[in-house]
Amino acid sequence: MTILYALLIVPILGILILIHEFGHYWAARRAGIRVEEFGIGIPPRVWGRKRGDTIWSINAIPMGGFVKVAGEDGKDLTPESMHAKTAGQRALFITAGVIFNLITAVLLVAALVMFQGEPRLNTYISEVLPGSPAAAAGWQPGDRFVTYNGHEVNSAREVRDLSERYEGQTFPVVIERAGQLLTTTVTPRVNPPVDQGRTGIRLGDSPIATLRVDAVPPDSVAAAAGIQAGDIITSVNGNQVTDYLSYSIPVREAAGQTISLGILRAGQALTLEVAVPTNLPEDTEPLAADLVQDVKFWRVAWYQVPAETVRQFFSAMGMMFSGLKSLITGETPLSDVAGPIGMGQLTSEVIRQSSMPLWVTLVNIGFFLSLNLAILNLLPLPALDGGRLVFVILEVLRRGKKVAPEKEGMVHFVGLVVLLALMFVVAFVDIDRIISGNSLLE
Repeated sequence: MTILYALLIVPILGILILIHEFGHYWAARRAGIRVEEFGIGIPPRVWGRKRGDTIWSINAIPMGGFVKVAGEDGKDLTPESMHAKTAGQRALFITAGVIFNLITAVLLVAALVMFQGEPRLNTYISEVLPGSPAAAAGWQPGDRFVTYNGHEVNSAREVRDLSERYEGQTFPVVIERAGQLLTTTVTPRVNPPVDQGRTGIRLGDSPIATLRVDAVPPDSVAAAAGIQAGDIITSVNGNQVTDYLSYSIPVREAAGQTISLGILRAGQALTLEVAVPTNLPEDTEPLAADLVQDVKFWRVAWYQVPAETVRQFFSAMGMMFSGLKSLITGETPLSDVAGPIGMGQLTSEVIRQSSMPLWVTLVNIGFFLSLNLAILNLLPLPALDGGRLVFVILEVLRRGKKVAPEKEGMVHFVGLVVLLALMFVVAFVDIDRIISGNSLLE
């Protein structure tokens, strides 16, 4: 782990936490709530200075921050206390940090769309199930969708949505196979078997990119075939490689056979004969080389920026919720969870492996972290913003009857203790991962 790259997580997290807490500060001031302290980190206090009614502080545990306002304990009943404000005003104060993080995420992704552009995806068939409409249509693994009932295909989701829309209908689908365009016909099933989908295929999206070899482990198939670091993979069995899946799918389909791999080395085109093993790893590069995708980006017209920003924002939101679901269900192990230390490791690894300009990588990291902070803080858990919001909702449901402040305070105190304990456990996991030399990107 490159220390300097890893340390970049400190200002990134610091800025995002400042934005989050400033959201609470802004909402408090807007509602006329007195702010007693604006703190970065978790107490004990290391430094503090009072300006007006507010103490601005830096605290010893560099994890998070807080805005302390009058009346949080329910004892202060003055007009400037939180306790004296309406449920709506308190709800806005509680969620303002999340709102500010979401706004930040939108602005960051909008900047990426405007100044970096957008990637374009190729959508491939990775598996065809026997007896399915796809099998009847003659589709094969490695086929790339071009048009689906006249609609240009830009993602796997579009293929699924169109299959739903035209269920039971027969229509043309244009696919690309080995550089040739083929027109096929398919009839999506109205009542497909469980987990098979309308047409019976597994799909994969891959951004258009140049595929570059970053490193070759000495004992790998790639090393035995003569592949070297710096090589650019250009073709498989004479078919052009335009993205990762156009390389990996035909290699996997050729398990136990020999393929011709076209590469570009120092400007010179070469062809290597590669004996593909029968048993290939499921979730890693089939020839065990370390590859980098130099993703290509296209300019987005100014009038398309809002729509593309919304699309990328909600796509990332969906990924976040899927990851959270897998964590709750136990599909994702604790070793894959990262705290601030792990985020530093991840930042270092992403920067080192990314082919994009540094500013693009950092903005992407900031975007995902800002979205992550918003979602996690909104979880209905004690001590988090979502947990505090639950008590406001309960008050509304009970027609203005509040939960006793001492009871609410105890719930949040216990939640804070549990949260801190979890953070320390995650920190130890992060340290163990780094000492063991394991990666978060594997």
